[in-house]
Amino acid sequence: MEWFTAPDYWLTRLVFQRALAAVYLVAFLTAALQFRALIGARGMLPVPRYTEYVPFKRAPSLFQLHYSDRFFAVCAWAGCAVSAALLAGVDSMVPLWAGMLLWVLPWLLYLSIVNVGQTWYSFGWESLLLEVGFLAVFLGNDEVAPPIVVLFLLRWILFRVEFGAGLIKLRGDACWRKLTCLDYHHETQPMPGPLSWFFHHLPRPLHRVEVAANHFTQLVVPVLLFTPQPIATAAAALMVVTQLWLVLSGNFSWLNWITIVLALAAIQFPTDPPSVPGAPLWYAVVVLAVAALIAFLSYRPVTNMISRRQVMNRSFDPLHLVNTYGAFGSVSRVRYEVVIEGTADAVPHEDSDWREYEFKGKPGDPRHWPRQFAPYHLRLDWLMWFAALSPAYAGSWFGALVERLLENDRDTLRLLRRSPFPPDEPPRFIRARLFRYRYTTWRELRETGACWDRTYVREYLPPTRLAEAAQRS
Repeated sequence: MEWFTAPDYWLTRLVFQRALAAVYLVAFLTAALQFRALIGARGMLPVPRYTEYVPFKRAPSLFQLHYSDRFFAVCAWAGCAVSAALLAGVDSMVPLWAGMLLWVLPWLLYLSIVNVGQTWYSFGWESLLLEVGFLAVFLGNDEVAPPIVVLFLLRWILFRVEFGAGLIKLRGDACWRKLTCLDYHHETQPMPGPLSWFFHHLPRPLHRVEVAANHFTQLVVPVLLFTPQPIATAAAALMVVTQLWLVLSGNFSWLNWITIVLALAAIQFPTDPPSVPGAPLWYAVVVLAVAALIAFLSYRPVTNMISRRQVMNRSFDPLHLVNTYGAFGSVSRVRYEVVIEGTADAVPHEDSDWREYEFKGKPGDPRHWPRQFAPYHLRLDWLMWFAALSPAYAGSWFGALVERLLENDRDTLRLLRRSPFPPDEPPRFIRARLFRYRYTTWRELRETGACWDRTYVREYLPPTRLAEAAQRS
């Protein structure tokens, strides 16, 4: 069955699998460290409340069968352990079938988390990790050369990620067609990074070049993935460079990194392949059956991609086997941020001692320079960006967040950079105000040391005490 495998891609598979295991490790670590405040039994959107009205067939998950915070923690940390084992290459030390089962474990565990994660897990990179992770199960180990069909399907995912993102931009905001979106994007993106201020202040002609290069990389280069080598390798390498540029410009969780991992699967490294036996018949049958299933399921994302009403970041099946992707179909021109403050005063007034809560990643104190967190994902910080766009985005969880802050809830406070109140002295009232943020100029940065300038816009949430917050949640 020489037609079934591609021995020259054995190092490609090795690099891809280890890189994917590293992304899995970050994803599980993020879940383990943040779940109690977000979806735990006393979280803002508790899993038990969600599974009461969402049936198993709509959201298959281990936590549909049983949930406790301890069980979730065991699953999340088990995911970390398995990912670390795969990163160390344990799957190459066991028989082919056992290696496949090892790759099933992180996929199954993370699927269980995503399917009960609700709005905290509604991002495209969750489905992308699951779709890629599912195919990784069938890549094999050192007992067999990489199957050609699985390598092709990984390129197919990469094509849909990039080409779909390119199309959504052209069909969405006019600034992409005018090459002006980067005049705003670095300032208004969900979570700026330490270099975002500098990216924003690049000359505008260079921004036009960046957008044009982005269109080329997302609309032309993906087609080259299906050409002979070394053209396909060059196309994938160009995508890697583009993604690394995006890594430098902001905090996009592991979206850029999982895209880089996919691109690695299309790069043929110059090396002599080891001698391995042919693929077992059972393995070939399983791989070809999975390929047929993926081809069948691809109908809906392809239909969506070519539709004028293209939607982005949607899963078409509860197992997240085939999904549609895209990002920043529209770009905000102005940045708004919700600033949360508390006071210990018995009666709140405008001149009360209001103290600001500081988040780890989202802009707050104008003098606090953004840090690099990606590929680690600060889920609350990201959702606070959506909350600033419209209160409707935060309707399901913001009241619960305020309630937890009024209680000085330990797990919630761990999601923040700093609480202005001692652990045993919670605030009596919490309020939220909406500010407009803009990057300072070079002159303002030199004079004030602040990278942001902010202006008060309006009240977002009036002073609220514990009983009122409980009613809102």
